[in-house]
Amino acid sequence: MTEQKLPVWADPAVSPADLDAQGVSRRRLLRRAGLFGAAFALGGAAVPAAAAPASASASAGHRAPGGDDPCLAYLVGDHHVHSVYSHDAKYTFSQQARAAAAFGLDWMVFNEHANFGHARYGAALEHQEIVEARAANPRQLIFQGLEWYIPAAEHCTVFAAPGPNEVDLLTRFELAYDGKLLNYTEGAAGAADTARNEAHAVAAVKWLAEQRRTGYVDDVLVLANHPLRLGIDSPHELRNWRDAAPEIMIGMEGAPGAQGAALPGLRGSTSIRGEYENKPSAQSHAGYPADAYLTYGGFDWATATVGGLWDSMLAEGRLFSITTNSDNHRTVFDTWKNGDWPAGQNFDTTGRLPDPVNTDTPQPGSDFWPGEFSRTHVGVTRYGYRAVMAGLRAGRVWLDHGHLLDGLDVRVRRDGHAGRGVTLGGRLRVRAGERITLYVTVTTASRVNPQGILPRLAHVDVVRGAVRGPVTDRDVWRAPDTRVVHTADVSGRRGTYTLRVPLRAGDESFYVRLRGSDGNRNGAGYLGASVDPHGPVPHPPGDGDPWADTWFYSNPVFVDVVR
Repeated sequence: MTEQKLPVWADPAVSPADLDAQGVSRRRLLRRAGLFGAAFALGGAAVPAAAAPASASASAGHRAPGGDDPCLAYLVGDHHVHSVYSHDAKYTFSQQARAAAAFGLDWMVFNEHANFGHARYGAALEHQEIVEARAANPRQLIFQGLEWYIPAAEHCTVFAAPGPNEVDLLTRFELAYDGKLLNYTEGAAGAADTARNEAHAVAAVKWLAEQRRTGYVDDVLVLANHPLRLGIDSPHELRNWRDAAPEIMIGMEGAPGAQGAALPGLRGSTSIRGEYENKPSAQSHAGYPADAYLTYGGFDWATATVGGLWDSMLAEGRLFSITTNSDNHRTVFDTWKNGDWPAGQNFDTTGRLPDPVNTDTPQPGSDFWPGEFSRTHVGVTRYGYRAVMAGLRAGRVWLDHGHLLDGLDVRVRRDGHAGRGVTLGGRLRVRAGERITLYVTVTTASRVNPQGILPRLAHVDVVRGAVRGPVTDRDVWRAPDTRVVHTADVSGRRGTYTLRVPLRAGDESFYVRLRGSDGNRNGAGYLGASVDPHGPVPHPPGDGDPWADTWFYSNPVFVDVVR
């Protein structure tokens, strides 16, 4: 593979005068972390697959307890992007890659829909383009992935580290385990055999883990996509996938793509952000309330509900990450349409759509370009493909919409002890009753976003939940001891500042996570004001301008109390 180069904002050879406003801000953050220049040299920052830890706790990214996690640089990415190699998209590979670079993405995953045309032809054709793009633009990290139709459930992102077997892994997996190809998905002939289908999904995750363990691929990761869009990803299925291989199945989309779906006047009076416009079906989990099929501040109900499904999984004491992404198929207000098929050809015979054609007239769409609105930030100490995957696995992740923040650093430290503290995805061991402090360093937006708005963060919320261990009922979606415990009004603050929040350890372990918004639209959370006094709320149907309701979320930090 072509030698990787640092992105321009991280490259000491690039003059600050040649950076745009976003690059200037990111370079400042990199310098503040002490990683500029040789300290941020190219490298994997990951354990070779053959030497990967076998235990669930280690392989899930649970680092050894302590208080001195490294300083991090955050790389911005998107793990859910489609091109002409998906049957329902329209953009060329090059169009998507150029847009991602223009909007400041460091890494991206081409995550094409599974079907026979893709498995037989498209995956290999796209791989050729990816290899060429990696050589032509070595400053951009481009992964190849697959949008897996999960037997008995929705979709997942599956992607591998670059290497000689990356495309072979994806096509073998697609043909052997994809629910759509096997007729195991909702509405298909084999959908009724739920037990078999759920078991096949678990076997699929285990198979991927085996390919990593044996060194067939350097690394592979799985993330559930838009989990509550149809309500067919039940809590027990999410837990089963996670438990099958927690080093592989690392999390889910906290917010879906299609964030432009409810721009006023765009798609109609019933449209909802994320295209969450569905009702329960025969395959939906009966334990979800009707309100689960909506987005809240653009985020999936499973994530947006304080004390809800995501918290119920974290309350088991195990990391399960969230992300956000574009899921780009068709960009809002775009003027390109799908090209016409030559006679006798279709997707099944080619694995690739015809190139799009510019009409100069706006076409239907719900999406934003990669990096235009939704951003997933992954903490790394070095630059490269394996570093991104290691950061994702370790849970060093925060996300924002609308470019709400330039930077976020989170640390939990024992009072009176030296060290940098434990950061996102990490674990801190303390004694019962010990005083600890949460440090939240925010760098506010220094430039207008792609909509021409200078975002302003209004508040930062600290969510705390008790860790009670594995649940008896694997379909539970409530964490009754999780709530917002502190809110900081930061509406007048600019630049870089640090919030200090005391967190005394009680008799049981717990976790803390962060959330905040521009303050434009909030109210009592789904489980009530006593749990979440000013959380995200659903927008009126057809009136969900995403730029006017932006949020950030972070992964948790765990605090393990010992006696």
